[in-house]
Amino acid sequence: MHNVPLDAVDHLPVDVLPIGTDYPPDHLLARHAHRRAQLLYGASGVMRVETDDGSWTVPTNRGVLIPPGVPHEVGMQGVSTWSLYVEPSAVPWWPASCTVIEVGPLLRELLRAANDLEANYDVSGRDGAVVGLALEELRRATPLPLTVSLPREEPFRTLCRAYLAEPDLAVTNTTWARAASMSERSFARRFRALTGTSPATWRARARLLAGLPLLRSHSVTAVASRLGYASPSAFTAAFTRALGVPPSRFS
Repeated sequence: MHNVPLDAVDHLPVDVLPIGTDYPPDHLLARHAHRRAQLLYGASGVMRVETDDGSWTVPTNRGVLIPPGVPHEVGMQGVSTWSLYVEPSAVPWWPASCTVIEVGPLLRELLRAANDLEANYDVSGRDGAVVGLALEELRRATPLPLTVSLPREEPFRTLCRAYLAEPDLAVTNTTWARAASMSERSFARRFRALTGTSPATWRARARLLAGLPLLRSHSVTAVASRLGYASPSAFTAAFTRALGVPPSRFS
């Protein structure tokens, strides 16, 4: 199915509904939730999924597992998606929080085939086998640490969201503490209690995640310079240390 609203087919008596959707450039999918679990796969473009608890960056050819009933919004940058909407009872192993995953060649082709199916696909024949194997591959997929936590408390949440939208090297603990009308020590202590990390460490990780969309169209050298790193090697080292793979994997 292509460009079909979930609500139009959610009543169908199948465990898995595959739906492909094309989005306009720089589209924001407003906060919503659905009763089914969702695999949201980016066949093109980069997505940023945000919930009450965190922000997940999803580069091209990766996906994110979204638990059922979790309110979320999605920022789309040149995105076409292949989604699977799954009855929760069919996937008891589904993660309890959003999880970005690596999508290998087999899973990618299974998703391509599944999203070409009609709404009334044959669950007991080849179509059902394609969908079933896609679920099995999802269960085996490798998680990727492409996330930062988001504090629920204000003004910390607003400060973090603004930084994610536009990371700025000029922002310091002093900048944030002043904006929150707090001392630097009190701000840092409360920030760590809310996120589990220091403000400086959080900003450094957010900056690396902001580089993921840039890597689609810029060299590692150009992205390193834009993000304020002294050299491409320094950027690569920081990226690999924080995210587990080198930036070249996302170019």
